[in-house]
Amino acid sequence: MRIERAVIDTNVLISAALSPRSAPAQIVDRLLQHATLVFSRKTFEELETRLWRPKFDRYLDMERRRLLLHDFAATAQWIDLPAPPRPVHNHDPDDDVFLHTALQGKAEWLISGDQNLLELSPADWGFKILSPAQALEKWHQK
Repeated sequence: MRIERAVIDTNVLISAALSPRSAPAQIVDRLLQHATLVFSRKTFEELETRLWRPKFDRYLDMERRRLLLHDFAATAQWIDLPAPPRPVHNHDPDDDVFLHTALQGKAEWLISGDQNLLELSPADWGFKILSPAQALEKWHQK
């Protein structure tokens, strides 16, 4: 199985930046090297907003954050979401944007640490919804 496009939830991208040897960091690295990350304006705005929070000041300096955002933006496939996207049956409406981005971007994987997303049936979406550890395991099975 070859993964061409993936959407990665904000929590996974930030975890990868904070812990370079973690499962999130390993799967993000593999996907950056061998696939295309898919972002919509809204998913990228969420990453920017969260990454600039003061609670990360002691872990990531400003230059590192700018570089991360630049690199993600430069390598991503950007897609437009229909406005307004239809609501989905999810416990957290803020997660809908990641589902819509994966659908619109024709992603094979949506990587998230969010239990609300991980509990959804992939049969309903046409892509796999995986934790970083699950994605890394599937990657090694290729």
